[in-house]
Amino acid sequence: MEFTRLFDILPYQLKNFPQSDALCYKEEESGTRQWRKFSTAECIDRVNEVSRALIAYGIQPGDKIAIISNNRPEWDFVDLGMMQIGAINVPVYPTISESEYKFIFNDAEVKMIFVSDAELFQKVKNIQPALPNLKEIYSFEKIPGAAHWSELLSKGKTVSMNLVEARMNAIKPEDLATIIYTSGTTGTPKGVMLSHKNVIANVRQVLPVLPINHTHRTLSFLPKCHIFERMVTYTYLSVGASIYYAESMETIGENLKEVKPHYFTTVPRLLEKVYDKIVGKGMELKGIKKKLFFWALNLGLKYDPDKNQGLWYDIQLNLANKIIFSKWREALGGEIEGIVTGAAALQQRLSRVFNAARIPVREGYGQTEASPVVSFNRFEKGGWKIGSIGLPVPGIEMKLGAQNEILARGENIMMGYYKRPDLTEQAIDKEGWLHTGDVGEKMDDKFIKITDRIKELFKTSGGKYVAPQVIENKMKESPFIEQMMVIGENQKFVAALIVPAFLQLNDWCAKNGINSDSKETILKLPEVQKLFREELDHLSKDFGHVEQVKKFELIPDEWTPLSGELTPTMKVKRKVVTEKYQRLIEKIYS
Repeated sequence: MEFTRLFDILPYQLKNFPQSDALCYKEEESGTRQWRKFSTAECIDRVNEVSRALIAYGIQPGDKIAIISNNRPEWDFVDLGMMQIGAINVPVYPTISESEYKFIFNDAEVKMIFVSDAELFQKVKNIQPALPNLKEIYSFEKIPGAAHWSELLSKGKTVSMNLVEARMNAIKPEDLATIIYTSGTTGTPKGVMLSHKNVIANVRQVLPVLPINHTHRTLSFLPKCHIFERMVTYTYLSVGASIYYAESMETIGENLKEVKPHYFTTVPRLLEKVYDKIVGKGMELKGIKKKLFFWALNLGLKYDPDKNQGLWYDIQLNLANKIIFSKWREALGGEIEGIVTGAAALQQRLSRVFNAARIPVREGYGQTEASPVVSFNRFEKGGWKIGSIGLPVPGIEMKLGAQNEILARGENIMMGYYKRPDLTEQAIDKEGWLHTGDVGEKMDDKFIKITDRIKELFKTSGGKYVAPQVIENKMKESPFIEQMMVIGENQKFVAALIVPAFLQLNDWCAKNGINSDSKETILKLPEVQKLFREELDHLSKDFGHVEQVKKFELIPDEWTPLSGELTPTMKVKRKVVTEKYQRLIEKIYS
């Protein structure tokens, strides 16, 4: 393949499979929102416009520029436009706090920031006095009091493309392309330095196992500031697959029906919500329709690609696919060929039921430090296993080290942490192995399953080790448990803080004639406490005595990145939750 740097990918697409809809986004036009499609050639023109404008502004190789924005073509134009002239992209989550922005922008010495909307512009404006390196903020949307990015583009008209090309020619594959700050469940964010070579290596590693090509449409909605969706975007561009950006998280359902994508990436949390919504609709059905729905669902939950369940099961599943699951596929646009999940463990029941419904869902695994994909469940028969993170992608070595820690090695492994050689030394050993901090075990002698995080394992006062993630993932199979954190370090027994799934709980209360005016009151009712006790006991059957949740507290407020209990990739910040609910925890153990 003829691309060695990230900005080489669009010219490669133009030469091999030019698209009329390379990047697409919905824009307001005459009172209605219409899809605006950018061809490959238009995308290249826009990228070059950005490069020329940044040179005119005075941006030098090595300068840092931040993007805080939803997914949209402008994101790509600025991303590739700055990298073409040697500037470093520092993409940031739109959902983090002002204090985190302040830390990241000062640590990276960011000179320019692009924001998408008024709310983000205000967030940056509030902390601007504390950002000595920041020279300018540009917005993608027209906002009163903000400089629109078209003002910057107009500066570049006098700059020759020769200057841009001279900058491009000076950039080597080994040069730094981006710094991505990982939120981390503990401590301050760390800046992961990725070179063009790191990310391109990962694109090449993933391509042989992702059956995607220039005839495919994709829908993109995971934040592009996370390396997962960004690397996937470069992968789509490198094969000429069309990318359609969802308008927002709220419009995904509608956008799926409009775009009819063949592929998309997601996080398990979103699939859980889709599943809960489908089951909720099934609950509302009456008579024979309801019976058929739950007959099909139960068949799906028994699905196992590794097991021959007999002719009768296959006949029933075929029938269920015709009369029930076909409607699920229609809700996803009707043309889905593959969904890839990452960032957290996929519940086994979701994997079973979606794959039974001929919606191929495959779980992958990676870290920002690995650009990010390390392993992946394949789409072909025999190349995937439910409950595993799949097989290493070609070109990556993977093994279990001390304490069964997952180690990975390959050209995709980061350059290091920005300004933190001490942390880099802890993460990458002398032989080049990245220490992921995840604990794994082998399945069928070739697949790997994640069992926990090394830092999250804890000991009870009886000296027994407990892996909280394993327990949490199992308990979240309950339709009544939305979020959960297992506790018990240095305590006599394991306990849990639980955020209920209020949609299901309210439904259950209505069916059982239970009325209450507030969440707080509902959660204290003996019938509700009994329901959760039964759910925990039922799902704890396979756990040892020490691992079983002896006590729990129900919490009325959902944990979110905005309220601070979750990282932007939806992982629980255990330290934050422990501090926030200290009094409840004391009550459990008093």
